[in-house]
Parts: sequence; structure tokens; C-alpha cells
Amino acid sequence: MAVQGPIPVDFAHAFPRGAYAGGAFEPVRDFDASKDGRFVQSKDKVSGLPLWQADVIDADPEARDKSVRVKVASGDQPVLPPPPAGFPFVPVEFTGLTVTPYVNQSTNRLAYSLKATGVKIAGRAPRGGQETAA
Repeated sequence: MAVQGPIPVDFAHAFPRGAYAGGAFEPVRDFDASKDGRFVQSKDKVSGLPLWQADVIDADPEARDKSVRVKVASGDQPVLPPPPAGFPFVPVEFTGLTVTPYVNQSTNRLAYSLKATGVKIAGRAPRGGQETAA
């Protein structure tokens, strides 16, 4: 098969009704390197940048999974502003989005891992050329 590794996908195809950050970005643990109570942050295999993750709410009412975890490769921790007035969550868009299908061993079902190169507030251009500085 010609497809090797993550599959690029447009944000609008993955989240046609938009997406909302359900919380702050946290470092992704490298489970193989973290031992004896020592935390080691996972790095992106392609760029070598640290990985950060956030829970994201899919705004599509017919989505099978309402919440997904999206990882972002960035030298700095992505920081989101407070939600708009009257909203509990921050509307976001991901750039450089890829999907990696895998079989979830506990459920024996097909699942997807989502990774991006950047995140921004929905409908806004990235600040200062840094997509991760939403």
C-alpha cells in the first residue's frame, strides 16, 4: 500500500461543524521513557518537537465520538485565550491535521489518532506567524 504513516486531512473534513477546546494543552507522556516516577515528554517522530494534547469537542451533533484528543507538535506549549463571553469552550481550528488509523486493542475496533502542526482560534489568522499561539 502506498500510504505510509499519518494521512493528511483538511480540518473542515474532520470537523465539518467546527471544534471546541475542552481544556488547556498538556504535555504528552512518553510511556516508554518515563520510568521510576520521572516524567518524559513525548516528541513528534517527524519534527522532533514536543507533543502537547487537548481534549476537543466535535460540534457535529451526529458525530460518533463527541470528544477526541488532538496532539500538537510545538516547541512551546500552545496557550488558548479564555472562551468568548457566554461560552464554556474556545472555538479552535487545527492546521497541518493528520489522522492515523489503528485498532484499539481493548475494544478490538478501528480508532483514530489526530495530530496537528498548529492550533488557532476559529476564524482568525495565527498571531505573529505562530499557529500554536492561539
